[in-house]
Amino acid sequence: MSIKPEPDPVKNERSGKVREVGCHAIWSLSSCKPGFGVDQLRDERCDTYWQSDGQLPHLVNIQFQRKTTVSDIYIYTDYKLDESYTPSRISIRVGTHFNDLQEIEVIILSEPSDGVSGWVHIPIKDLSEKPIRMFMVQIAVTSNHQNGRDTHMRQIKIHSPSEENHNVAINNFNNFSTVDFQQFATIR
Repeated sequence: MSIKPEPDPVKNERSGKVREVGCHAIWSLSSCKPGFGVDQLRDERCDTYWQSDGQLPHLVNIQFQRKTTVSDIYIYTDYKLDESYTPSRISIRVGTHFNDLQEIEVIILSEPSDGVSGWVHIPIKDLSEKPIRMFMVQIAVTSNHQNGRDTHMRQIKIHSPSEENHNVAINNFNNFSTVDFQQFATIR
């Protein structure tokens, strides 16, 4: 399956439909060069990156403390800057821990043309097209462009759908028509 780059994962966050939940997880890497680790992968800057240091596959492990619904993963890559360090094949695996991970998606990234680079959107859905609840996500780079050994990833964002039930309950308070009931329309 070939995925097209999407320009801005923050757009959906701003709309309130999803929230970034990567900050609630514990991140670990299979390897990294000193100064090119998790901090650079999560620093909200596209001019820094994680650089692996070892044999393929290169792994990013994202573990949540509680079961979390994940709807989308965004990965920022830049072929123009990274060339042979750019991933060409990525496997997405989910589960409750390292021993029960199941591969749910394989992404083939073609060498970008005309200098196109940026965010790659990976929807995370089960067979019924619903977001998946999990304790762990593993992103495995299984090959790079030009048979490169190490990889660069510049950013990863993990999205979860926003809680709709809470918003529905608050909006129902606005339907009260008397002054006596409207006093309960806000939570202090």
